[in-house]
Amino acid sequence: MTAVLRIGTRGSRLALAQAEWVRQRLAAAHPGLRSELVVIKTSGDRVRDVPLHQVGGKGLFVKELETALGTGAIECAVHSLKDVPGELAEGLVVAAVPEREDPADVVVTRQPGGLAALAPGARIGTSSPRRAALLRALWPALAVVDLRGNVDTRLAKLERGEVDALVVAAAGLHRLGIAPAHLERCDVREFVPAIGQGALALESRPDPVAEQLSAIEHPPSRQAVDAERGFLHAVGGSCLTPLAAHATIAGARLTLRALIAHPDGSRIVRGEEAGDVADGVGLGRALGERLLRDGGAELLKGLGVQV
Repeated sequence: MTAVLRIGTRGSRLALAQAEWVRQRLAAAHPGLRSELVVIKTSGDRVRDVPLHQVGGKGLFVKELETALGTGAIECAVHSLKDVPGELAEGLVVAAVPEREDPADVVVTRQPGGLAALAPGARIGTSSPRRAALLRALWPALAVVDLRGNVDTRLAKLERGEVDALVVAAAGLHRLGIAPAHLERCDVREFVPAIGQGALALESRPDPVAEQLSAIEHPPSRQAVDAERGFLHAVGGSCLTPLAAHATIAGARLTLRALIAHPDGSRIVRGEEAGDVADGVGLGRALGERLLRDGGAELLKGLGVQV
């Protein structure tokens, strides 16, 4: 066991809250453990004025933390699992997936009534290609506008009237203790969440620290996100591609819903697969392959994605 466990994190308020949550649970699992948070600025934090999918996508929030793991500057990195690419840097593992928060998206508005109360042409902000595609498909009368920034920044822009509504992850609001007055939870069966949304990934080298981190592993959360990432591996895609997958577990049965969408929402290929929870990764791969056959491959090729 390391003398002082250095836990790497981004510096946003949400990232720090997540890392502190992890630190406290590790301390409870390992009485006497000394740990400290190490803030590392990522490329995604530096690039503020350009949509992430135009400059490298979700990996921008991960690579500097992985570099710090590789050099030994930290022993553990805490990520939002939805930011973790399908392939980790060589020599690193996801040592633990703690208990998952609510994976759903929520719509926040200034006035009551949710999306149904918004007038045609109302502006709804998001920086996510997945959210944008689903909004365009399900609420075509609304105007989707790109809106980057952390949770606090986006809520402030809503309050100032820069947008009429915004879509954010329920998990981020919960972890920060934010409870907007007018909030509408999206149905995860229709508005399918991002792969891994609501879950954290504790990344490390495969050494004794990984075993130390595994003390806060939550097996059902791991099984669910492994199934979702099985879908990701089968489909491939890129940061430009609106993909979604969400697994639920009831007893020994896992149900996975997933989709591949065109960015403009004009076409969405959806599917569902269910089976034994122990075969979650296989279910994810099978669903990905089926959606590719059902039109997803053609859709991706039209976006310039190699399948």
